Amino acid sequence: MPFSQNAALNALLQPNNGLDNLAQLTQFLQSADQDLTGARGVVREALSFVGSRASANLPGLSDRVNVSREPSGIVHIQAQNEDDLFYTLGFMHANDRLWQMDFQRRITQGRLSEVVGETTLQQDITNRTLGLYQAAASAYTNLDAATRHIVDTYTNGINAYLNLNLSLPLEFQVLNYRPEPWQPIDVLGAVKLQSLVQSGNFQSELLRSRLLSQGIPLARIQEIFPPYTGDVTILRPEDVAKIPGLPSSSSSALPQTDLSALTEPVNDAAVERLASSQLLSPETFASNNWVVSGSRTTTGKPFLANDPHITLQIPSVWYAAHLEAPTYETIGATFPGLPGVVIGRNNSIAWGVTTTQADVQDLYALVEDPTQPGQYLYRDQLRPYSVRYETIKVRGAADVVLPVRESVYGPVISDALGISQPLALQFVSLSETDNTLTAFQGINRARNWDEFTTALQNYVAPIQNFVYADVDGNIGHYTPGKIPIRQDGHSGLLPVPGTGQFDWQGFIPFNQLPHVLNPDSGFIVTANNRVAPSNYPYTISQEWAEPYRAERIQQLILSKDKLSLDDMQAIQLDQTTLLYSDFKPILQQLQPILNSLNPIPTETVNWLNQLLNWDGNLHPDSQVGTVFEAWFNELTKFVARSIGLEVLEGNAQEPAPRFLLKALTQGDPVLGGSAAQALTNAALALQRVVDGFNGNVPQWGDVHQAVFKHPVLPIRRQVPYGGDRYTVNVGPYNSTNFLMDRNGPSYRQLIDLSDPERSRYIYPIGQSGRFFSPYFDNLLEPWRQGQYLAMKTENFSVATRLSLRPGTSQSRSFVLPEDQIEDWVLAIAGPTVRGVLGSVLATDR
Repeated sequence: MPFSQNAALNALLQPNNGLDNLAQLTQFLQSADQDLTGARGVVREALSFVGSRASANLPGLSDRVNVSREPSGIVHIQAQNEDDLFYTLGFMHANDRLWQMDFQRRITQGRLSEVVGETTLQQDITNRTLGLYQAAASAYTNLDAATRHIVDTYTNGINAYLNLNLSLPLEFQVLNYRPEPWQPIDVLGAVKLQSLVQSGNFQSELLRSRLLSQGIPLARIQEIFPPYTGDVTILRPEDVAKIPGLPSSSSSALPQTDLSALTEPVNDAAVERLASSQLLSPETFASNNWVVSGSRTTTGKPFLANDPHITLQIPSVWYAAHLEAPTYETIGATFPGLPGVVIGRNNSIAWGVTTTQADVQDLYALVEDPTQPGQYLYRDQLRPYSVRYETIKVRGAADVVLPVRESVYGPVISDALGISQPLALQFVSLSETDNTLTAFQGINRARNWDEFTTALQNYVAPIQNFVYADVDGNIGHYTPGKIPIRQDGHSGLLPVPGTGQFDWQGFIPFNQLPHVLNPDSGFIVTANNRVAPSNYPYTISQEWAEPYRAERIQQLILSKDKLSLDDMQAIQLDQTTLLYSDFKPILQQLQPILNSLNPIPTETVNWLNQLLNWDGNLHPDSQVGTVFEAWFNELTKFVARSIGLEVLEGNAQEPAPRFLLKALTQGDPVLGGSAAQALTNAALALQRVVDGFNGNVPQWGDVHQAVFKHPVLPIRRQVPYGGDRYTVNVGPYNSTNFLMDRNGPSYRQLIDLSDPERSRYIYPIGQSGRFFSPYFDNLLEPWRQGQYLAMKTENFSVATRLSLRPGTSQSRSFVLPEDQIEDWVLAIAGPTVRGVLGSVLATDR
C-alpha cells in the first residue's frame, strides 16, 4: 500500500491516529466530493453512450457468466448454472460494497474497535456478550447441505474478488487496514445482525424497568405507553376463523403480579451504555406492504407494493440485482453479504415484507445465592454459569479481556450494561439452528402459494409480514417465524424471574401462525400494525405501530373501483397525515382560548385558521405542515418530561397520539390535570411554536430533510422531504431537529402480475459504495422525486458489460469497468483528488 507516497495523507492514516484529524479529512473529502459531483454524471452519461466492456478469468467458475450494468447501475447476472450465479453475486457484492460488508461483519463479530478505536468499544462489548457470531457458527453447521453449498459458493465469489488484489475502497485506505478472507459463517452472521436490528423488545423491557425504578407505577406506564388493542388489524376476524386448529384460550396480556422489585433499578449509565452499543435504537416501527387482487385492478391481475422503512445510510442497505440461470431467475433487492433476493419477484410470484414487531426476546432476572458465587437458581437448583472469555483488540489501546456469563436462557446481558442485577437475554436468533436462508432460497424458487408457504416453514427471524401475489391471480399473507408462547402472567413487557416459572412454552405452530389466502376483501394491507384481532388466541406482541399508515392505504385502495399501477404508485408516495385528522377537533377548541388571551396572539390565531383549513398533506413545500408538526412535537415533550426525558424518540413516540388525545379530552397530570388546563397548555404550545419562528415559518422540506450518513467517512447527503412518521410515504424525524436522519423508505417496489416486466422499483443513494464511482449517489434524486426504475429481466439498457470465464485469475492485468471509472473520475475531478488521493488509490495492479 503506497501510503508513504503522500506525507500529508500518511499523517492522517497512522494506526494510532484513528480519526483524530477528522477536521482535515472532512475538509478534504467534502472538497473532493464537490469536485466529483459533476464528474460522476459526465462519466455515467459517457458510459451509457459508448458502453464499456471487460473480461476476466476466475478460478471457481465452470462456465461463462455475463454481468450487465444498466445506466442506473443496476446489475444483471446471467449464468449457465446456479453455482456460477451465486459465485458471481458474491463477486459483484464485493466489487460494489466490499467495505460495507466488512463493516457489517465486524459489527456482528464485535471487532469494530480493531480498526476504529475505543469509540466503538461498548458496541463490541455488547455484541461479544450477545454472541451473534457464535450463533452464526452454529447456524452454519446445522444448515441443510443444499443451503450450505450456496453459502460456500457465494463466499468463494467474494474471495475471488479479494484475491484479485485490486485497489481497495476509500474506507480501507482511511482506516489503514485490509479485509480478511470471507468465511461462510460471515454470511450467517449477516442474517443474525438483521434479526437483532429488527427485534427490539428487550430495550422496551429495560425502558419500562427504568421507569419503574423512578417510582412510576406499572399501571401508569401502561397509560403513557398504551398497547394498541383496536380493530385496525392485518387479518380480519373472518380470516382468523379460517386458520385450522387454533386453541380457544390465550395468555393474559399483562402480568398478574407486581414484578417491579425483581431487578435493581436500570440507571442512566446502563441506558447510556445501551445507546452507545447502538442497540437502544431510536428508529421507529416502519414499513408498508399491500397486495390487491385482480378484482380490484385495471388489469384483472394482482398488484403488490412494498417499501421497507429501515436505515437511510451511505452506502444503501440494499443492492438491486437480477439473477438468472436456466433453473433460477429472480429480481429485486438483495442484501450485500447474503445470496439471493430478499424482496422482489420471479417469473411466477412476487413478495414483500414488513417488520411484524413480534416479541421474540425476553429478559430474565436471575436469582443468585451470595454464598455460592458463580451460580444462579433455576428450578430449585443452583446451576453454574458457563463462562467464555472474549479478547477485544482496540486500535491505539490495550486489549480488553471480556468474561461473558451464559445461563440456560442465554447471555447475561446486564454484565455488558453495568447492571448489577443479573439479566439474561433469551432471543430466538441465538438458537443453534436457523434456516432463514433456506427459507429465502425457497421463496426465490417458489412458483405458487403451496411452494411459497412450504419455504416459509424454514423461516426463523426477523419476524416479518410477508405479502404474496402470483400470476394466476392469488394473493396472500403469512407471518412466519419462531414466535414464543409465554406463560400466563408473562406479557413480555418487563423482565421476569429466571427461576423456571416463566420459561417459554414452545413456539406457535406454523399452521397456526397468522395467514390468509384470497381474503373476501380483495386486498391485504400491513404497516407494522396489529396483526390479528381479538379472536386470535396467541400473543404475538404488545407493541404495534399506530394504524395511521394502514388506515390511509385502505382509504386509498377503497377510493376507486379499479386501481392502476399508477394508482398504486400514488398510494406509495402519499404524504397525507391522518394524525392531523385526529387532532383537528383539538385545534378547533383552541380558538376561543387564544382569543381570550391578552393581548390576542394575532399571528398564532392566523396560523390556527390556516391549520383548520389545511388538508393534512405534508408535502415538502407546506408551511402549514411545519406549524402542525412543530406543535405536535411540542405536545410530545410534555409526555417526555413526565418520565424524565427531554424528547420522545423512535418507538417510544409511537403511541403518543392516543395518550395525548385522551389527555386533551379527559385531562391528565401530564398536561396540567383537567381537560380545560390541557387544552390551555396545547394553545400556549401553539403560540410558542409560532413565536419561535419569528414571523418566518419555513417550508416543511426546509427543516424536514432526509439525511444519509456514512458510518465512518464525513460524507453525507441531505435532501428536502415531506411526510411524518404516520404518512404512507413515511418521514419519521429526530424530535430535536426535525431531520429524517435515521430511517425512511429504503426501497420501493410495485409489481404488476399481469406483466411482471412492467414492474417498478427504486432505492436511494446508489448501487456502488465506492466513493469515486458514477453509481455512488445517482439514485438519490430520482428516489426523492418519486421516480422509479423499470424492473426488467429482458430488453434493458446496458452501460457496461463484464464477461467472466473459468481460469486462472489475472490479478495484475484485470481491471473491472468500475475501477476504470474510478481512474477516469480521478483524472477528471481536478487537482484536489488527483494530488491527495490519486497515489493512494493507484495500488499496483
